Parts: sequence; C-alpha cells; structure tokens
Amino acid sequence: MVAIMNEALQLEVGNKVLEVGAGSGWHAATIAEIVAPSEAPRSEWGHVYTVEIIEGLTEFARRNIMKAGYGDRVTIICGDGSMGYPEKAPYDRIVVTAAAPDIPKPLIEQLKNGGIMLIPVGNIHLFQSLIKVVKSADGKITRENLGGVAFVPLTGRYGHKL
Repeated sequence: MVAIMNEALQLEVGNKVLEVGAGSGWHAATIAEIVAPSEAPRSEWGHVYTVEIIEGLTEFARRNIMKAGYGDRVTIICGDGSMGYPEKAPYDRIVVTAAAPDIPKPLIEQLKNGGIMLIPVGNIHLFQSLIKVVKSADGKITRENLGGVAFVPLTGRYGHKL
C-alpha cells in the first residue's frame, strides 16, 4: 500500500509533503527517500512533516526516523492531523494514512495549487475508497477514486467520532 500511495502521489525531489498519521515512521521515511534522496544536494531536498495524534506513536516514530537516518528530512509533530499543519503550508503533496468520513477542509486549504493529496474516505468499519485529490494551478479541485482500501479511522476534529 505504501508503494501504491507513493506512486499515486507522483513524488518529486524537492517536494514539501504533509503526512497525517506517522504511525511507526516507515511511510514518512520512504517519502523522504524520494523527495530528499541522500545523493541529491541538500539545497534540492524536500521535507516531510508528519502529524500523529497519539503521543506514544509520535515518540515511537521519532525514534525510528532518527535510527534510520532521516531526522534531517522528516519532522514529526504530535497533534491533530485532521487539521493539517498550517505552520509549514502550503504543501506540494499531502498523504493521509487513516480513513476520514470526508476530506477535511483544512487539508484542501493547505494543499498548494498544482498539488496532490491521497486520502482514504469512508466509514470506520474498514472499507473505504482511496481518493486522489488534485488541486489545479487555478485552485480547482478534482477527485479520482483509486479503489477500495481498509485503513484505521482518522480521529480528531475532522475525523470519525469514536
């Protein structure tokens, strides 16, 4: 799923990426390897900002990212990812790794014109659709359903009420 999502995001060196749901840090590390590869000059590097709502997972992801050598390319924030991370917006790419009841408005607002977002949308009973959101150069939003997926529910202000 990580590979499918990374490919659908059309990641490029230099992209600034927001990930909602850090988990173990694995997905953020794979994104960092694409947007800020170690062989590219640092001046060309992008960056991954990943927001995790569960404090214990935030620390787990932070330790894993540091051990794997991505601490200079990935920033892990403990907070409500359904609100995005406006401090570093706008983002070239946004990836959400938990299923939302609908696409959170703050994430659309924080997506740069010309940007791409992937988000599973659906109910909490482990059937959702992976939605690819493209924001055109003039800010118009288009959505494409990439098929059925099963993710844990997104929590927070714009997530599921559990």
